[in-house]
Amino acid sequence: MNRNRLLGGLAVAVFAGILLSMFVYHEFKMASAPIIAAPTRQIVVAAGPLSLGTRLTAKDLRLIPWPDSAPMNNTFAKPEDCENRALITTLSENEPILESKLAPLAAGGGLAATIPEGMRALSVAVNEVVAVAGFVTPGAMVDVIATGATSNGGNITRTVLENVRVLAANQRVESRGKPEGVTVITLLVSPPDAARLTMAASSGKIQLALRNTIDSATAEIPPILQASLFGVNAPPAPVTERRAAPPPKAPAPSPYVVDVIAGGKRENKSFPNPSVTTGESNGQPAQKQ
Repeated sequence: MNRNRLLGGLAVAVFAGILLSMFVYHEFKMASAPIIAAPTRQIVVAAGPLSLGTRLTAKDLRLIPWPDSAPMNNTFAKPEDCENRALITTLSENEPILESKLAPLAAGGGLAATIPEGMRALSVAVNEVVAVAGFVTPGAMVDVIATGATSNGGNITRTVLENVRVLAANQRVESRGKPEGVTVITLLVSPPDAARLTMAASSGKIQLALRNTIDSATAEIPPILQASLFGVNAPPAPVTERRAAPPPKAPAPSPYVVDVIAGGKRENKSFPNPSVTTGESNGQPAQKQ
């Protein structure tokens, strides 16, 4: 009996050894097999961090392999296809260069290249209060609120522009991530809005209201009158005293006309009417003396 148990245990051990040997052999074979690389293609990326408005040169670009299994549209295969074109956004190192991130070749470089067709860049003078304590930085979205005088001598405040992008603060087109005092803000506006902003800045006072960059909803905000805000009624209109018109003057009495015959000659002679003024003053006809 003991001998049979010994033979059975030996058989199990031999079988387990064979299975383990086969597993090790398979793993060694897989490890030594050549690795087949996934097919790739070359795309153009940024060689380093690039700022908005940068006009690309050969030193700003380089090629990296990109897997064909994850294609990306509007990329470039040759750096020379991107040279002399300006960026309309900022780029990080190794970020792919896309057609949508480049201005047209004829647009040049700098801030002008970042202005979309049909839009305008307009600068307005600001102070620390108007610039929301320095938090209005390039890329921020703001509303423009204007305060001016009305025709009756009061003041009115209204929102003249909504959801306007800040292109630059002073001469910077990139945000530094912290509040900074500025004296000039450049906004991206349409031509009609450029006229409204110019009128508001020259005829009254403007204030910028900072908003979330993902909040693009517009609100119908009614204008605020100074009288309604502080409960002050408009001054009453001056009352003009009306005086009764004087009665019309009575017509002068007609003169007496007398026919006079002298030496066979006849003629008419006029004599004053001897009216009594006392009777006229009482509204009665004058009595003859």
